[in-house]
Amino acid sequence: MRLSTTAVLWSDSGFVYIHNNELHMTTITNAISSRWSSRLSFILASTAAAVGLGNIWKFPYITGENGGGAFVLVYLVCILLIGIPVMIAEVVIGRRGRHSPGHAARVVAKESGRSSWWQSAGWLGMLTGFLVLSFYTVIAGWALAYVFEAGAGTFSGASTAAINDTFMALTGDAKALTFWQTLIVGGTVLVVGNGVKNGLERSVRFLLPAMIALLMVVAVYAGVTGDFQAAVNFMFAPDFSRLTVNGVMIALGHAFFTLGLASGVVIMYGAYLPKSTSVVQTTLWIAIADTFVALLAGLAIFPIVFGSNLIPGAGPGLIFQTLPVAFSTMPAGILIGTTFFVMLVIAAFTSAIAMIESAVAFLSEQLKIGRWPATLIAGTVLWLFGQLTVYSFSGSSWAQLDWVIFGKPIASIFEFIDYLTSSLLLPLGGLLLAVFVGWVMQSRYSQDELDTKPAVFRLWLFCVRWLAPIAITLIFLQLVGVITL
Repeated sequence: MRLSTTAVLWSDSGFVYIHNNELHMTTITNAISSRWSSRLSFILASTAAAVGLGNIWKFPYITGENGGGAFVLVYLVCILLIGIPVMIAEVVIGRRGRHSPGHAARVVAKESGRSSWWQSAGWLGMLTGFLVLSFYTVIAGWALAYVFEAGAGTFSGASTAAINDTFMALTGDAKALTFWQTLIVGGTVLVVGNGVKNGLERSVRFLLPAMIALLMVVAVYAGVTGDFQAAVNFMFAPDFSRLTVNGVMIALGHAFFTLGLASGVVIMYGAYLPKSTSVVQTTLWIAIADTFVALLAGLAIFPIVFGSNLIPGAGPGLIFQTLPVAFSTMPAGILIGTTFFVMLVIAAFTSAIAMIESAVAFLSEQLKIGRWPATLIAGTVLWLFGQLTVYSFSGSSWAQLDWVIFGKPIASIFEFIDYLTSSLLLPLGGLLLAVFVGWVMQSRYSQDELDTKPAVFRLWLFCVRWLAPIAITLIFLQLVGVITL
């Protein structure tokens, strides 16, 4: 009888693996040798990647659009029962595979004696992250432009109509949007091109604490001058009559969006994680920090919104159209407004450098080129994709759409990319990765990577094998109208 065994030996040209007593070799390029210098560096970098526009720009307005407290509760449940287990699974893939997302999944699949087709789960995540980043850099450009608008006193004493005109003038000007987007992409390229320790680590050690400190200043000010009680009631008093199935799907998609799941980020950062670092503990800290920032952002924004009798469900313009109205009349509005947008730029920038990292590693592997050439290529392609969002907002006819997808009206290429990634590709990618780690990857390998108590491992494996796939699948089937819950 021949035993079914698998062993892996790394070589300079890839790795050799033995399965069923037969010798195999893959020609994947060298495994990634870079490592985070410490556990704290990984936590800071991963938290900085997770904390971004999703927490501060998107979370408040989708909370406002989907009923407040009920949406927040579903979002937190999605983070706890689906987001954290899937995040752990992605770190496991990255650290076990030590490559960019697709190649890492391929390494793990081969080690477990399974088809290399599963690498598509990694490639899908990397593609999704790149699509998200294409509009992310444009929105980050808005924030950068608003730093100067707020600092110059543009909003001070301005009427609602004047503030709306400022926003429309910015978003309707393709040249202005391109200028600000170019600054964001250029800064991202400069940081990422310098590598893991000199670029990523060095930047987040300063930027993340600065961003959180600025957000706390705004939150305290909002609590004192705004309607804090109304904000708390709105965010934490669930009214499930205001929550739709589409809202549940948005909550799940946002749980993936805000944690950076199924976007290549977590797998890529996991590839740099030293073997001695606890995957479970560090992942929990990252999820807690990310969720804290999202809730803090709500408590910084909604007191101002309710205190100024504004609309919480104002959509993507909540931060750029609604909040400046409040900044125009509140004491120290110029200082607080400028502080808020500086904080928003930092949050966006730290996420941008994370989301482009997997594309840079992929190009370096595939083309066998250095980090700087790979970064420049990735940055150029990203800039070109970002133009789709630029011209969606500037009103160019070719970027406007008149589609309806699963009952959701889609009016532009930007709205299509946003809906495609946040509501469809991110959960789908999470589903594939959960199935991959839960059912395809041999559990002895994932247990070796987690190195945790048996009870904790069994709980995590149950969530990855059953809870996450079933929940995501049911919500998908409901969304497309196959079932009615």
